[in-house]
Amino acid sequence: MNKKRILIYGLVLAILAALVYLQFRHWRTFDWARFVENTRDISWRHVVYGIAFIYLAYVLRAVRWKIFLRPVRRDVSAVSLISPTLVGFTGLALLGRPGELIRPYLIARRTNLSFSSQLAVWTVERIFDLAAFTVLMVAAIFLPTDLRAFVADRPAYQHWLQVAGYLLSALVLGLFFVAVLIRYQGPVIADWVESRFSHLAKNLGARIALRIREFAKGLDTIHGLSAFLQLTIVSLVMWWFIALSYAEVAYAYGAAMQAMGVTRVLLILGSSMVGSMLQLPGVGGGSQLATIEVLDKVFQVPREIAVSCGILLWIVSFVVVIPVGLLLAHRERLSLKAIAEESEKAEAGGVMRT
Repeated sequence: MNKKRILIYGLVLAILAALVYLQFRHWRTFDWARFVENTRDISWRHVVYGIAFIYLAYVLRAVRWKIFLRPVRRDVSAVSLISPTLVGFTGLALLGRPGELIRPYLIARRTNLSFSSQLAVWTVERIFDLAAFTVLMVAAIFLPTDLRAFVADRPAYQHWLQVAGYLLSALVLGLFFVAVLIRYQGPVIADWVESRFSHLAKNLGARIALRIREFAKGLDTIHGLSAFLQLTIVSLVMWWFIALSYAEVAYAYGAAMQAMGVTRVLLILGSSMVGSMLQLPGVGGGSQLATIEVLDKVFQVPREIAVSCGILLWIVSFVVVIPVGLLLAHRERLSLKAIAEESEKAEAGGVMRT
C-alpha cells in the first residue's frame, strides 16, 4: 500500500471515527439490550428474500454488460459474465477503490478484448446506474407514491425532497448532454483537455483525456435505439430489485418497519449511495452511518432498530457477495490482490501511452 493510499484511508478513518463519536455522544440513552433483542428477533425469511434480490441484481448487471458487448462479441453469454461480476464486486468490498477495476479487467480477459474497451463500458455503465436510480427516485418524489404521502404533512422534508429531485434530474440531463457532446466530438475534446491541463499536475491532462476517450469508446457500444431501450429497462429493473432488497430487510424488523414501502426505501438507498463515498475497505462506515441517520431522523425509527437495520442493510447489499465471490475466485485460481494490482498497472500504462 503506497503512502497516498495510507493517507486517504487514514483521513477516511478519522472522519468516520469523528462521526461515530458525535452520533453516539448524541445518543446517550442508547439501549444496547434493546439493540441485541431487536437484532435477535429479526425475520430471517425476509433477509433471505433481500439477499435473493441482490443476487438477481448482479445477474442483471451481467445481462446489461452482455448487451454492451453485443456489437463486438455476440457469442458471449450473460451466464459467462456472472462469475467476473461477482468476483469484481467481492474485490470492491474487500479492497475498496483498488478493487473497482477487477470486474472490467476480468471481463476483458474472458472475452479477449482490450482492458481499455471494458473500462469504457464500465464508465458508461455508471451513467446508466445514476440515471436509472434518478428515474425511480424522481418518480417516487413527484408521483402519488407512498414516499410522497409520507412527506405530505412534513413541509420541510417535502421541500428538500423536491429540491433533490430537481437537482438529480438536472444532473442526469447534464450528463446526457455531455454524453452526446463526447459521442460526436470526443477526440477533439480529449485533445484540448490534454493540452490545456497537462501542466497543472503530473499526467493530469493525460488522465482526464483518457477518461474522455474511454467514455466515447463506451458510447460506441450502444448501437441504435433498441440497444438503448434494452439497457434502460435492464437498469431500471435492476435498481428496482435493489430497492426491493432494502424493503425486505426493513420488513424483517416487524411492526416497527412494516410501513417502509419500496418507494420510501429509495430514500434510504440514496443516502446509502451518498454515504458509500466515505468507506473503508471491508469495513464500510459511511454507508451505515448515512442509512442510520435517515432511519432515525426522517422516518423516526427507534434508534436501536435504526442501528441494527443500517448494519444489516450494508451486509446484505455489500458484504453478502463476498463468500460466493471468494469461492469463484478460488475455483478459477484468481488472487484478488494480484488482479487489482495488474488492473491498476494496466490503467496507468494506458495513461502513459496517451
